[in-house]
Amino acid sequence: MKQKHSGLAALADDDFSVMEAIGGWRGIVESLLPGLVFLVFFLATGRLGLTVAVSAALALVQLIVRLVQRQSFLGALTGLLSVGICLVAAWLTRDARNYYLPGFLTNGFWIIVLGASLLARMPGIGLLVEYLRRPVVSGWRQWLDSWRSEPDLVRAYTQATLVWIAVFALRLLVQVPLYLAGSVGFLGAARLILGLPLFALGIWVSWLLIGGPYHRRQADQVQTDQEVHADHD
Repeated sequence: MKQKHSGLAALADDDFSVMEAIGGWRGIVESLLPGLVFLVFFLATGRLGLTVAVSAALALVQLIVRLVQRQSFLGALTGLLSVGICLVAAWLTRDARNYYLPGFLTNGFWIIVLGASLLARMPGIGLLVEYLRRPVVSGWRQWLDSWRSEPDLVRAYTQATLVWIAVFALRLLVQVPLYLAGSVGFLGAARLILGLPLFALGIWVSWLLIGGPYHRRQADQVQTDQEVHADHD
């Protein structure tokens, strides 16, 4: 059975599903729970140390559950590290706002990367999807030309890349002013709203953009292969 992807990599699946892209109901819970617990405990107690301790314990429990259920060790460890970095940032600076600081850096990083991919005329979403569909270790020029020669497909990948630049930029435009204002409650709420829900919307729009052009390309390739086989016969 072909491996199913999650996150943005799910755009490379022929039978794309938003729910599978976000990890199903389990993915929703695991994505929202750490930030929700941190926000609720800090607002309820005002004690950063206790909030960090409870959040860290939750992250460890999630790791253990994933390992017991024989999920990917790398995926489980990545989940723990992503939460751990946020907790460490808040704890070392003694400032709850800095729980959200790594997210700002991550969003800024991807804006730069995706923007650079557009300037290089190799839209980042296209690179991701095409590589996952057909990984290459050599012949990069031929691989690039194979999909960059399709104007409709490149246009769709460009539009999808712009969608994600907009997603990351919107997060920063809303959250950074709240961070600077010291509004931890509003910042935490904005992080939750602009996290998984906005991601789900972004990936759905991306699939609407690239699904049609890609399937037309697939159909053309199938027809070409059939004609080649018919000629050989």
